[in-house]
Amino acid sequence: MSNLEIGLYSFPALLGLIFLRVPIGLAMFVAGFAGLWLIQGHPNVALAKLKSETFSQFSNYSLSIVPIFLLMGHFATLGGMSQALFKAAESWLGHRKGGVAMAAIGACAGFGAICGSSLATAATMSRVALPELRNYGYAGGISTATLAAGGTLGILIPPSVVLVIYAILTEQNIAKLFLAAFVPGLLAALGYLIVISIYVRLYPDSAGTKERVPYRERFASMIDVWPVLVVFLAVVGGIYGGIFTPTEGAAVGAAGTGLIAWFNGGLNRSTLLESFIVTARATAMIFFIVLGAGFYNGFLALSQVPQTASDWVVHQGFSPWTVLIIILVFYLILGCLMDSLSMILLTIPIFFPVVSALDFGLTVEQTAIWFGILVLIVVEVGLITPPVGMNLFIINAMERTTPMVETYKAVLFFVASDLVRTGILVAFPAITLFLVF
Repeated sequence: MSNLEIGLYSFPALLGLIFLRVPIGLAMFVAGFAGLWLIQGHPNVALAKLKSETFSQFSNYSLSIVPIFLLMGHFATLGGMSQALFKAAESWLGHRKGGVAMAAIGACAGFGAICGSSLATAATMSRVALPELRNYGYAGGISTATLAAGGTLGILIPPSVVLVIYAILTEQNIAKLFLAAFVPGLLAALGYLIVISIYVRLYPDSAGTKERVPYRERFASMIDVWPVLVVFLAVVGGIYGGIFTPTEGAAVGAAGTGLIAWFNGGLNRSTLLESFIVTARATAMIFFIVLGAGFYNGFLALSQVPQTASDWVVHQGFSPWTVLIIILVFYLILGCLMDSLSMILLTIPIFFPVVSALDFGLTVEQTAIWFGILVLIVVEVGLITPPVGMNLFIINAMERTTPMVETYKAVLFFVASDLVRTGILVAFPAITLFLVF
């Protein structure tokens, strides 16, 4: 059996392990270790790689940004920033038709700017917004669908943990990827607001209304939001202004949100220890997936699967746009079954060489950044795509009175918005790239 055949057979073996509910990191590690053993004929190389791969992966300075952003998001929750964002958005939008749901989207966008995690944003904002949506007569379907879709903004609006991993895998500039994600993230939030506006007009009984809040109270609510704005501007502005690196910016953000949580009474000795433990557990999970992916991707490189796939696609004469659309559809389907980080780690080493070899009229760096944003978007769409979108299950677990089928019906409107936005960004790369280049 040739090295290429071993590499190809590893895919069904890996998927089999995943469907047997083996953790994705362990599944990739086992597949990579076994593949190296088969290619070399003995386990010595695989065992040697266990030492070298662990050191090379976790001595990467850029990876230190991951636990810092996770800690920053936890501090933001303790500091009551999610409640402040929702109350401020609700005071300005709540009196409109569908306004409380729109406020939830706005709060998700704001919280995503200091969180960087889709699932964390969805879960945190659900605890804040679901009671208010119930109080004002919103149907269960639109409530859960809104929060599931709003959760995806946590990873689209920078900072984003997944974009950090993508940047490391493809050797791209983290700050440029953050900047490129900014406009698509805002377009996503705007698209969701339009969806809610259309939905509540098609189904008038699905949403109640809230009394108009006086302007004095509206401006007063904005005072509680200033810490979020300060942290976001300090982190993002400092990174883009060249004052500090993304890792240093994450540390500044974590320190800032920690101080705010302490001033607001949410952070004390016990909650600080809990924050460290929660962050350590999440980081360990992510890093184990990174290690497993490093093993598997090293095996694939040795088997020549990515290089062979890239050469095959180029020599088939397919249109670059056809290849790109096929890859994005694949990500959309796979996103229904796997989390975004696992997908990025598993597939980017295979698809990135293929896309890099195609001519879209862009430079190699522009193509890499544009492709990264597109992948991030379609992966997140998969998280809210029925029947097995992960965000849908998280929200529905928190709102058990709403039948899942009702969530499915409502979320399709948001999925349609995402697909339209993806089509626009595919057709016009300049929308993603104009802030960067």
